[in-house]
Amino acid sequence: MSLSSRTVFAVLCFLFLLAPCFTRATTTDVVQSRCDSHNFNNGKHFRSCIDLPVLDSFLHFSYVRETGVLEVAYRHTNIESSSWIAWGINPTGKGMLGAQTLLAYRNSTSGSMRAYTSSIKSYSTMLQEGPLSFRVTQLSAEYLNGEMTIFATIVLPSNTTVVNHLWQDGPLKEGNRLGMHAMGGDHLKSMATLDLLSGQVTATKPANGNMLRVKQIHGVVNAVSWGIFMPIGAMAARYMRTYQGLDPMWFYVHIFFQTTGYLAGLLGGLGTAIYMAKHTGMRATPHTVIGLVLYCLGLLQILALKARPDKDHKYRRYWNWYHHTMGYLVIVLSIYNIYKGLAILRPGSSWMIAYTAIIGVIGLFAIVMEILQFNKRWAGLCFKKSQGLEADQTARIDV
Repeated sequence: MSLSSRTVFAVLCFLFLLAPCFTRATTTDVVQSRCDSHNFNNGKHFRSCIDLPVLDSFLHFSYVRETGVLEVAYRHTNIESSSWIAWGINPTGKGMLGAQTLLAYRNSTSGSMRAYTSSIKSYSTMLQEGPLSFRVTQLSAEYLNGEMTIFATIVLPSNTTVVNHLWQDGPLKEGNRLGMHAMGGDHLKSMATLDLLSGQVTATKPANGNMLRVKQIHGVVNAVSWGIFMPIGAMAARYMRTYQGLDPMWFYVHIFFQTTGYLAGLLGGLGTAIYMAKHTGMRATPHTVIGLVLYCLGLLQILALKARPDKDHKYRRYWNWYHHTMGYLVIVLSIYNIYKGLAILRPGSSWMIAYTAIIGVIGLFAIVMEILQFNKRWAGLCFKKSQGLEADQTARIDV
C-alpha cells in the first residue's frame, strides 16, 4: 500500500471514529431547537429555555441573580382551548402543597384569555384566585394554534439559584370552573428542580411517591370485588337454583361471592379511596358519588337478609322483587363506575381490554344460560297464565 493510500485510509478511520460525536451533536441541536427556535408573537426574548420532560411543555426564562427578577414564559402545546394550564414554584417543599402558581384559561363565552395567581394551601384547593408569597407583575396569557402560554415577571429572594417548580393542565368545566387534572400518568410526574443559572432540570420524585400504586390497588380491588365477584354471585343464584341437585349449594356460593366482594371492596376499595382523599384532596366527582352509593346499596342488601321472610310467607315475593332489583342495579352501576375509574386512572389500554374481555365472557355465559334455561324459567310462567285464562273462561261458561 502506498503512502498516499495509507494516509487516506487513516483519515477515513479517524472520521469514522468521530461520526458518533457529530451525530450526537446534531441530535442535541435538533432537540434543543424545539425550544430555542421558538419566536413569540409579542416579540419577547429570553436568555434560557428548557424542554420540560412531560405534558408537551416548555419554559423560557431570564433571571438576574442579584435582584431576583425572573421573567418567564410557560408554553403548553397540543392543548385544547377548553383547558387550563398552570406553572408554579414551591418555595417550601416539593409537590403541590405550598406551590405558588400562575394559571390561565380561555373564557368559553368571550374567548378572551384570563391569567391569575393562586397559592395552593391544601389538597382540596379549587385553585381560587389569591396573592402569592412573592411579587408578580406583567401577568398575561395567550392561546394560538393549540398552544397556551403564560407570561409573567416574578421577584424572588435575591441570590436564589435553585427552585422546585411544577406544571399542570386540566379541563375547563361549565361556567369557566377549573376541573380536576388527571390523577395518573404524566400528570403525577410534572414536577422538577430547576437551576436558574444553568437551566438544568432534575426530575423530582412526587412527594407522595406511592400514590400511583395506591390508585392501582384501588382500581384492581374494586374491579375484582364489584365488577367480577358481584356478577358471578348473582349468576350463581339465578342459574344454579334451577337444578335440584344444587340446592342449597347455590345459596352458599351466592353468599360467598357477594359477601367477599362487598368486604373486599369495603376494606380495599373504600380504604384506599379515603387514603387518596386525605392525601390528594379528591373532589366529589360522579365516580366517587356512585362509589358511595354502591357501598350503601351493598349494605342494604346485607341487612335485607335479616328481614327475609320464609318461602311460604305472603310477602316473600315482594322481598324477592326488591332483592333482585337492587342486586342488578348494583351490578350495572359497578361496571359503569369501573369504566369511569379506568378513564380517570388511565392505566393503559391493556387494563381496559382485560376487564372488557372478562365482562364479555361473563355476559356470554349469562346469555347461554338464559337460552338453556328458557323453558324452565319462562315456559312455566306462560303455562300458568294460559291455565288461568282457560279456568276463567270455563267459569264464565258454567255460570
